[in-house]
Amino acid sequence: MLHRRHFIAASGSALTLASLGLPADALAATGLQLGPPSPFSFDRLAALAESLASRPFVAAAPLPAGVLERIDYEAHGKIRFDTDSALFRDGPGNFPVTFFHLGRFFPTPVHMHLLETAAGDAFSREILYDPGYFDMPADSPARKLPPGAGFAGFRFQESRLGDPKQLDWKKNDWVAFLGASYFRAIGELYQYGLSARGIAIDVAEPDRPEEFPAFTRFYFEPSAPGSTSVTVHALLEGPSITGAYRFVMERTKAVRMDVECRLFLRRDVARLGIAPLTSMYWFSETHPSSIDWRPEVHDSDGLAMWSGGGERIWRPLNNPEQTTASAFVDTRPRGFGLLQRDRAFEHYLDGVHYEKRPSLWVEPMGDWGEGAVQLIEIQTDDEIHDNTVAFWVPKAPATAGSRFALRYRLHWTDVEPYPSPLARCVATRTGRGGQPGQPRPAGVRKFMVEFLGGPLAALPTGTRPELVLTTSRGKFSYLFAEAVPNGVPGHWRAQFDFTADGKETVDMRLYLKSGDQTLSETWLYQHHPA
Repeated sequence: MLHRRHFIAASGSALTLASLGLPADALAATGLQLGPPSPFSFDRLAALAESLASRPFVAAAPLPAGVLERIDYEAHGKIRFDTDSALFRDGPGNFPVTFFHLGRFFPTPVHMHLLETAAGDAFSREILYDPGYFDMPADSPARKLPPGAGFAGFRFQESRLGDPKQLDWKKNDWVAFLGASYFRAIGELYQYGLSARGIAIDVAEPDRPEEFPAFTRFYFEPSAPGSTSVTVHALLEGPSITGAYRFVMERTKAVRMDVECRLFLRRDVARLGIAPLTSMYWFSETHPSSIDWRPEVHDSDGLAMWSGGGERIWRPLNNPEQTTASAFVDTRPRGFGLLQRDRAFEHYLDGVHYEKRPSLWVEPMGDWGEGAVQLIEIQTDDEIHDNTVAFWVPKAPATAGSRFALRYRLHWTDVEPYPSPLARCVATRTGRGGQPGQPRPAGVRKFMVEFLGGPLAALPTGTRPELVLTTSRGKFSYLFAEAVPNGVPGHWRAQFDFTADGKETVDMRLYLKSGDQTLSETWLYQHHPA
């Protein structure tokens, strides 16, 4: 790790690549060009963010708009970073870094820096943009960008020491930062899916446009030989907020990220979203599509929460008719995440493999105090739109001059990293209410909520779970639980009919118990009567 303290800047002429701890020919072989050294520490970065927050926001000097506009989807697709120019191509550490090019859809310049130590002090040197790092056509409009234009983002490639016949690092990456403060990683099933963000500002806030602060600078620490982790620092800038971030990211079977952030508000924010997760939910077995041939299309199918009081909660996602915001008040939350629980290929039948999309779990580190997990759901009619956002909103007002210091861990996995001992909700199915052979009553919906595992698998023969079911309005009928007739131990479904009272949104809560024993996590559902 870097030596983290304040120190006096050394002159640029006093440093060489060798004094920075890298062989002189290591970067020369990549062709990467570096700017002069500047003192660095995470505290310095946080001090810079705090200083910027005390002044009006100034956007980065624009690049030639005509050039960026010409780098459209087709032109950008012809630009490929040359892996021979990858940072850390020959080490130190296992994971080379490659960079994304600027273009029409990624116009904000991001400046990349290499960190190292000299005489015990840390320094940064900017990696200067050069079109020579990229393979591109001779007539590419990208060649018109000025020197030092910057990059759009970066990604860490798989281990350079791995077997290229199994996982060639030049063709495979495991984490990518691209666009505003968005980033994502693959999970245990080697698939990208949902994204995380550094911060979310005023998402779905009435009469206030959403703001998208951006990571404008990144700083890369060289890793120790053989290390499975990498460390990156980032500066966040936006009209309402600035921040300093440190990401310690570990690549093993899955991906784990330890995030530390210090945030400084320039002006009041109505909805400050900490550790935001962004995903796509179009339809599933809960809400089948009438226009698409596939059974299900989603990157995530539910929001899972582990409250400070220990309750395990599952909230299936919706694709609502209009944007909705749900808040789940809590104190010292233990975790929350957007998960992809349905792992059956035949439930999607799509070669893009939605069944392999990672789940993403947020684990707060330290006491986050009072606040709420908030879930924003936005209507979509296509899979190309991310329409689901979840984050933590502190109870403390996010007013100009406020500051927040938080740490959390992100788990990009197959299942949640701390599985509940209780039965999990694995499906929510709905249909018209009523009984077979009888007229279907108007305004009545039937629900089938499936639970699997946990103490349900150990129920004595003849024991039937009891439904504990509540609603904000309306009434239930025809309630009972039965084992799903598929021969799978511990697979039960709770069935009930629901009659709405009016057209307003209804919140339901359900769990299974036997005597005084809780058998399942809590199912929460938001029903929108037709």
